Amino acid sequence: MNATFDGALVLEDVFKNFGSTTAVNGLSLRVSQGEVFCLLGPNGAGKTTTIDMCEGFTRPTSGSIRVLGLDPAAEPVRVRERVGIMLQGGGSYSGIRVCEMLQLSAKYSRNPLDPDWLIEVLGLQGVAKNSYRRLSGGQQQRLSLALAIIGRPELVFLDEPTAGMDAQSRLAVWDLIRALRRDGVTTILTTHLMDEAEALADHIIIIDHGQVVAAGSPAELVRATDNPSLTFETATEVDLSKLRDSAHATSPLHYRLDAPPTPEVIASLCADLAQQRVMIRRLDSAHRNLEDVFLDLTGRELRS
Repeated sequence: MNATFDGALVLEDVFKNFGSTTAVNGLSLRVSQGEVFCLLGPNGAGKTTTIDMCEGFTRPTSGSIRVLGLDPAAEPVRVRERVGIMLQGGGSYSGIRVCEMLQLSAKYSRNPLDPDWLIEVLGLQGVAKNSYRRLSGGQQQRLSLALAIIGRPELVFLDEPTAGMDAQSRLAVWDLIRALRRDGVTTILTTHLMDEAEALADHIIIIDHGQVVAAGSPAELVRATDNPSLTFETATEVDLSKLRDSAHATSPLHYRLDAPPTPEVIASLCADLAQQRVMIRRLDSAHRNLEDVFLDLTGRELRS
């Protein structure tokens, strides 16, 4: 890694051990100023530990971390003066009203955003006088996002920012993240929603067992492993053993044939299904997406 890189966030050969367990295993990454950087990984991959170290809540066992040129372990207060942190589990007092919490947070900042504007942008007008404990999960998330950005941070950490939100709220948050990028704010995003990562991220790293297993833009990650195929839906079940080209079921009555979608392959598939008197409901030329890449790299088994 280029030692002179002076981007918003730089990790170099970072390890974090908890007793005999290695949560982060030699992680290196760098984030340019003003980009949306997404950290993906299955549960237990080391994402939360990595973010906690970047925010200065825990120290790395070894390696170095620089946030806006500062060491978050040595200078946590100076770092937090310049960053915003959206915590997945709350971030407000249970009895305080939404408007009061934002007004209080604004008083801690030199040049805060207008609390009323944030309430409007994030659709909190109808609950502005409600206490935090009376908010739905999605409303609590939107308030947490408002609290993270009210101080006009140079860099913001967003942990699962749209968890528990309805479709309209998700789109509003996506628009706000894009607005932050236009304003030059660096965003570090963690999410389990692959469409969210594809829609928002300039750069993605996928980590597993504390190590980087893939990195690049969403398009680069998909293109590197793309294998065009055919997907098809049928009215009745298919006997896959009787197809000339190998196919597999992706869900009941939905199948994928991993072969280039040429006219010859399509004709062969249709002929084979006609022999079985199986009606095709839908036939599509499919390309891999980020979720395919993620599952191939990290596995399809449930993690404990």
